Amino acid sequence: MKLSDLVKLFDHTYLKPYATDADMEKLCREAKEYGFAMVAVNSVQTKRCAEFLKGSGVHVGAAVSFPLGQTAIETKVFETENAIANGADEIDYVINITELKEGNHAYIQDEMHRIVTVCRSRNVISKVIFENCFLTDEEKKTLCEIALEERPDFIKTSTGFGTGGAVLSDVKLMKDMVGDVIKVKAAGGIRDLDTCLAMVEAGAERIGTSASIAITEEFKSRGK
Repeated sequence: MKLSDLVKLFDHTYLKPYATDADMEKLCREAKEYGFAMVAVNSVQTKRCAEFLKGSGVHVGAAVSFPLGQTAIETKVFETENAIANGADEIDYVINITELKEGNHAYIQDEMHRIVTVCRSRNVISKVIFENCFLTDEEKKTLCEIALEERPDFIKTSTGFGTGGAVLSDVKLMKDMVGDVIKVKAAGGIRDLDTCLAMVEAGAERIGTSASIAITEEFKSRGK
């Protein structure tokens, strides 16, 4: 892997509830300097980041219904539309885990359909966050099957705010289920180069992390 390929894996992340304008400007400056794919921020920060990143080629990713996913479909759709109106060109939304646990698969599909449709109609990348630490393998497979029908751009392992983050077995399961039809994003707890590369080897095509710079510098230090 070349350095130019590595940096394009990263969704450079700052999702703290106390983020300031200075934090957002720093995040965006770093993303531009390193050439990361995207900055991942809470949706309220979308407009600020879009202004900071205008013309840079770095995408602005808004986290929707983050981190719990426990808002109504209509609320998630509105938040998605609002984030896009404010400059988001990627959306990472959290599924309603309660409805999945209740076996209400039609609800999960309707939610995914409506959010993916909004994103697709506006040429915005859509990512569905499973939050695998709370799910059984069967539930993960069900989500993958629904995703194969609705075709988001990515399915994603975790928010990074649950009881666990990305694990290789989940990335492999998700990749095996969706093949090349949908991409897989690994996020949560990825803080070093070896873990990052293992996730890529398992099938991840995006990495969500706040350690993007540290991983990139480790890659450089190894003379890659």
